[in-house]
Amino acid sequence: MLTRRLFCGCLPLAAGFISSECVAQAQPEACEVFTRGRQQAATPETALMRLREGNARFLSGKTVNCDLRAQVKATAHGQAPFAAVVSCIDSRVPVEIVLDQRIGDVFVARVAGNFVNTDIIGSLEYATKVAGAKLVVVLGHSECGAIKGAVDDVKLGNLTALLANIKPAVEAVTSVEGPRSSKHAAFVQAVAEENARFAARQLVERSAVLKEMVEKKEIGIVAAMHDIATGQISFTVHG
Repeated sequence: MLTRRLFCGCLPLAAGFISSECVAQAQPEACEVFTRGRQQAATPETALMRLREGNARFLSGKTVNCDLRAQVKATAHGQAPFAAVVSCIDSRVPVEIVLDQRIGDVFVARVAGNFVNTDIIGSLEYATKVAGAKLVVVLGHSECGAIKGAVDDVKLGNLTALLANIKPAVEAVTSVEGPRSSKHAAFVQAVAEENARFAARQLVERSAVLKEMVEKKEIGIVAAMHDIATGQISFTVHG
């Protein structure tokens, strides 16, 4: 982790550039790639804490700067990510950036509306049971276009079938007063939150592998929301 002294010492550098000295000093503590040993020592609780801390660094502007080329070399012959994230394809939600994670740290599955289907569930079974990740996060976000499309029952080519995966969340939100349309911000937000929770529940309901791992406390599964206006991620929305 960058110390306050090191971080402040890097500020005077030209915008967009990090000196090799800054990278070198940050690397011993924060830039070591995840090995199988580090991964096995992690728990669902420490994995979640690591993601919380990463988002806090992102929000404070004190992200860790590493030699990514060195990490490419270090992970060339294997990987041992500590977590897996299901997120939307939205360009405003770059998972590794907003969680301040690097090469080899996290598996990421992205699809418009961050829902789960057979392919994504199978990917998460691989990420956890085979590859050893300790935590699965379903990450929704505010102002989601896919959520708005599902709310408005948009019909467009293959998008029609994609949005059908979000319809259960739309139907489940009944407590928000007002029009059930994309113009109603509170309703859209409530659907986005329910969609993340629904997807997290689906993981254990549709996967015997993941359910067993959760019951044995080998992995954790949580739902979360990313606020695109602030960059903050809330992990209080549990599946």
